[in-house]
Amino acid sequence: MIPRLLVGASVATLLVATPFFPPTAVAAAPNSADLNSVVVAEMRERGAAIADTSRTARVNATRQAGEWAFGTAVLTTAPGSDEHPEGWLFVGHRVKGAWTVALEGEPAFADLTSRAPFVADEERTLLAEQDGRQIGATSATDGRTGMALPWAVGQTWGMPGGPHGWSGSAAPWSSLDLAGGDQRVLAARGGTAYTMCTGWIRVIHDRGYSTDYYHLWNSINVNGAGVSQGTFLGHTGTDVTCGGAASGRHVHFGLRQNSAYIGIAQHNIGKWVPQNGGAAYQGSALHGSARVYAGGALYNYGALGFTQGLIDANGGGSVNKRTGPGTGYGVAGSVGDGATVTVSCSANGTSHTGRWGTTNLWNRLTDGTWVTDAFMWTGVNGPINGWC
Repeated sequence: MIPRLLVGASVATLLVATPFFPPTAVAAAPNSADLNSVVVAEMRERGAAIADTSRTARVNATRQAGEWAFGTAVLTTAPGSDEHPEGWLFVGHRVKGAWTVALEGEPAFADLTSRAPFVADEERTLLAEQDGRQIGATSATDGRTGMALPWAVGQTWGMPGGPHGWSGSAAPWSSLDLAGGDQRVLAARGGTAYTMCTGWIRVIHDRGYSTDYYHLWNSINVNGAGVSQGTFLGHTGTDVTCGGAASGRHVHFGLRQNSAYIGIAQHNIGKWVPQNGGAAYQGSALHGSARVYAGGALYNYGALGFTQGLIDANGGGSVNKRTGPGTGYGVAGSVGDGATVTVSCSANGTSHTGRWGTTNLWNRLTDGTWVTDAFMWTGVNGPINGWC
């Protein structure tokens, strides 16, 4: 994606902080002319399970033009709280004095952003894919993200916290705690970036994915700016401006799809596949057969392409390449554990069992040789580049 210029840099900002009450305490006001109260009512609807009256709703209208508004809506928590803040992008349209508001992930969000005059084409396309009706639909069957780890390719950082929830132990375990290196937190994949709160950046990617980066120091101030993989977002830190807790500087990295946090396990990030442990913050990450547990270090290999796979010899060493899709064909060399390979097409052949199960699928590599899918992580149960 070609980066574009920051949108709405000169637009006046409406920032209103409002106490957040349980949904039974205050009636919604869908016909109110006050944008803030309508956004808060919509947040109350989405956050109905959150009955903590200590939370504050922060509505930040970062773009306004005529009868249209766009911005961020955040439910904060107290600094030091076990709960992290929750937040959404919102879009609003006023007709005859009454605001209609939709939050990121709601069906009306795509419709309103498609008509809003200040949303650029590439941003509109990405926002339209944030469809809350499809939560988990893709991630359950496809672990490919096209993402690198959120720091410079070629650097090694620590993973002090394995898979855990956005707010700690609660499912889904969407997040990793990452620290070290040069402390520069970078976008894991291209997209459009938004400042949810000081220290909290969200990047909307393709295929319905988005990533959150929290506790940042020196975080950039963005309002739908186009970013590329590797764009600087901020430094690792302990910022809790919108609430939550941070012990030691790090980035709290969260994976979302269709406007909801999803389990990060089995998704490829920087050619590593996180694995859940017995409890939150435990777990590990796999690169081929190499396993790193929480507290260990991860090397950023960069993003795995959508037609690429990682060789997993299920114990180290190497995997034979064949001249055809099965062990009845001759050996044509080997490929080492953890190597990245590109698949040109796939076919059925002899059955084998590897880390990810038993399959008769074989993948033809771009050099014309074949490797069983049983010893290759591709993120899907089937061909990743069509049938031969």
